[in-house]
Amino acid sequence: MWLAAAAGLLTAGTLREWGVGLGRGGREIAHLPWLAFAATLLVYNLDAALPYKHGQPAGASARRQWQQQHRRLLLALAAGAAAMAGWFFLVDGWWRHPVLLGHLAALALLYSVPVPGWAWRGLKREGGGRGRALREIPLLKGWLIAYVWAAVTVGLPALALERTLAQTWPLLAQRLLLVLALALVFDIRDVSRDRAAGLRTFPVVVGVAATRWLGVAALALSVGVGIYRGESLAALLLPAGCAAAAIVGATEARGDYYFALFTDGVLLVRAVMYFVF
Repeated sequence: MWLAAAAGLLTAGTLREWGVGLGRGGREIAHLPWLAFAATLLVYNLDAALPYKHGQPAGASARRQWQQQHRRLLLALAAGAAAMAGWFFLVDGWWRHPVLLGHLAALALLYSVPVPGWAWRGLKREGGGRGRALREIPLLKGWLIAYVWAAVTVGLPALALERTLAQTWPLLAQRLLLVLALALVFDIRDVSRDRAAGLRTFPVVVGVAATRWLGVAALALSVGVGIYRGESLAALLLPAGCAAAAIVGATEARGDYYFALFTDGVLLVRAVMYFVF
């Protein structure tokens, strides 16, 4: 719910940035934050309820233990979110954009669900066996998350408002870099588990310290693009300060809610700034 709220508010913030207030601009545009909310709620609850995750040891993670104990609730939330997103998809005519919506849905699904070896032999594990999920491709995980978030919270409003790529790319790049910086924090959280599973994320490949520097660099570039776009420094620096604290303080030993509330909460802080400044 926390992440879904962030997606919905970031989408609403994008619309406000481009001169469209909440509830205005026609049904398709007015419903867009709710579509982003529902789609995000669907993807994250479905991902948490995947069967392979319930075969993994929960360890000391209270969040993982809760997810394993309440899988039916997660699936029910995913089903409700799917119904909500499907309603907006049909009623508001998003089915007229099959390429953008279709590839985003495919990326969200294939992020965790393995691609069969017969469908894409290039992703097949050495020595045979099942194919790989997209998150298992070396160093792709954070970029993939950042791309999907930017495409949903910036790309969909741009499509609805018929904005050109030249008008859209600065905000698209700014959003992608911010989400990438935060995605690297979650790679730090999962470094031991990813290493044990054979996933080559940034902390596994270059180490935790170097990953923190990469996160700070992505964050600095995001702020730089915001300055280029003419955003208020106050609107940029408050969420950037929160993000920097989350990146610099990230360790594997941090509690679940350092990540699930504080780090993810940076996206909510960024969204609120659109309505304050």
